[in-house]
Amino acid sequence: MAVVTLRGLDDSMKKAIKEKAKQEGTSINTVLLRILKEDLGLKKKSRMVVHTDLDHLAGTWSDKEYAEFQKRIKDFEAIDEGMWK
Repeated sequence: MAVVTLRGLDDSMKKAIKEKAKQEGTSINTVLLRILKEDLGLKKKSRMVVHTDLDHLAGTWSDKEYAEFQKRIKDFEAIDEGMWK
């Protein structure tokens, strides 16, 4: 295995790489290797895209808010029989 030193990383790049590694629960090295492999066409990109932009909302509703939401979306469960003829 070769060892490579990256020069010229500015603070924003360094921060973005660290955040990506933390987000993925992996090392900085693993993140950089994956990015290089994908960009060089050595690894196919996963077809499944994992979105994490709403993770901070998970588990934040109170029981009252959940009940209200369920009440408001009840109509979406109705089947319009006329559409299926």
